[in-house]
Amino acid sequence: MIYLLYLLIFGFVFTATIGLFASWVDRKLTARIQYRVGPPLLQPLYDIMKLLRKETLIPGGADKLTFLSVPVVGLVSVIIVATILWVANLDPQQTFTGDVIVVMYLLLVPSISILIGGFASGNPLASLGASREMKLILSYELPFILVILVAVIQADFSTRLGDILMHQVDNGAIAFSWSGGLALLVGLVCAQAKMALVPFDIPEAETEIAHGVLIEYSGTALALYRLTKNMLLAALPLFFIVIFLGGLGGEGVQVLYGILKFLGIVALFTIIRNTNPRLRIDQVMKFFWGPMTLLAIVAVLLALGDL
Repeated sequence: MIYLLYLLIFGFVFTATIGLFASWVDRKLTARIQYRVGPPLLQPLYDIMKLLRKETLIPGGADKLTFLSVPVVGLVSVIIVATILWVANLDPQQTFTGDVIVVMYLLLVPSISILIGGFASGNPLASLGASREMKLILSYELPFILVILVAVIQADFSTRLGDILMHQVDNGAIAFSWSGGLALLVGLVCAQAKMALVPFDIPEAETEIAHGVLIEYSGTALALYRLTKNMLLAALPLFFIVIFLGGLGGEGVQVLYGILKFLGIVALFTIIRNTNPRLRIDQVMKFFWGPMTLLAIVAVLLALGDL
């Protein structure tokens, strides 16, 4: 029963609320950069509610079961990830061996669900977007894994989030070391790609393939995808805060410091999104398999050198 409450309250309600707020911060900051006023605070919530009230249309040539089920799978994976991260931050002793690996794999599920949904829709533009999503995953996943490995190495090769947090309590944030700082930089770029934000929004690319993988989605199914993306905007910064920045903190000024960490990461995502043009998929693959993977390897070697 207690785990169900964690999933419902922390995994879904709390994370969705923070994700919608982060989405508003992103849109508000984007508007300010473009000399606009921007949306009201509750606009992201209004957008989700509006989609929930609309009819969910299913393309004639689609695989109905797959088409409708994959948005749910993606949302559930983010809920589980968020639950694990909140539990680790609130009580590091409740974490389990290998939870870092579990989080790493579950963070891949939303992208895979979008990919499968694009192919299942039967639309050629959606299939093209799904093909791009597949290549995008293959591009960023290797440096992302290496980034996580840096934190594992620094925490004496522990794959428990609790051990990584306690290591930072005793020795300072991993991000303040050369290897940790480099790994965090690469990880944040990989996170930008995981959320398919500019300059890595190739699978959707509304001006090229009319939202690609999501072109056939509407109503509740599209609302679930949008909510999943908003919740990722909360879960991914929280993940990096836990493994590189010592967690959010649980009392006093530490809470304020944790909020500033979170807002800083969201603001960084927004600034990158508004100051870079969309890349081609071949450029993205060269970027991640080249400079990003090389920097991640250097970070791993530096972490090993610190032992």
